[in-house]
Amino acid sequence: MRKPRCFSNIIMREINRTFGYDNTNMLKLTIKYPIVTVNNNPIAERKINAQIRTQVNEYFRYVSNTLYEQAISGYMDSLKNNYPFHGYEAYMEYTITYNDNCFLSLYTDKYEFTGGAHGNTVRTSNTWELCTGENIYLYCFFKPNTDYKLLLTDEIIRRAEKNLTDNPGIYFDDYKDLIIKNFNPDSFYLSPGGITIYYQQYDIAPYSTGIVEFTIPYCIIGWYPSC
Repeated sequence: MRKPRCFSNIIMREINRTFGYDNTNMLKLTIKYPIVTVNNNPIAERKINAQIRTQVNEYFRYVSNTLYEQAISGYMDSLKNNYPFHGYEAYMEYTITYNDNCFLSLYTDKYEFTGGAHGNTVRTSNTWELCTGENIYLYCFFKPNTDYKLLLTDEIIRRAEKNLTDNPGIYFDDYKDLIIKNFNPDSFYLSPGGITIYYQQYDIAPYSTGIVEFTIPYCIIGWYPSC
């Protein structure tokens, strides 16, 4: 099958670092990130990789400074109060969700364990048009003047109702209001089956449910991937 004129190849790289203090491991950091090659388009390639590199560098600085200092403080408190110290963990991983039809889409999960009952994960995402290397936003997939937020939240509520029938208790009781209140147009990525809208932990559901995703088929929003 002929590939579209704008497509990308992905190579994954990994950073591993352990931060110590007082002969004790304070913090373990893992970052898994992509290096993107765009065929015959070095400008788009540089734009995309520069954005990913900035995100990785910012997280590395945050972990090696802020989170590391917090780990040391927690360690000192454990010595002072005579309780075990559990080393911190920070994990950042990019997952490619769509790489076709001149679009590249992915999400990034940042997981942190800071000694509590469980860790916490925050998700972000990016979608690029490969012919230009520009970021593509959610409204771009809808006709002008479309109330895309209403269209999407109505469809999400419909799908959530069905999910509750199959799995009672997976959402908070006021999930319908929360779906509307916590809808974030930046919280999306492309997937083979449609546009996936996600909600962070605790946005509409308890921790046990995790990050909640709803994939809306392209035919429902009236957009069809093409180059």
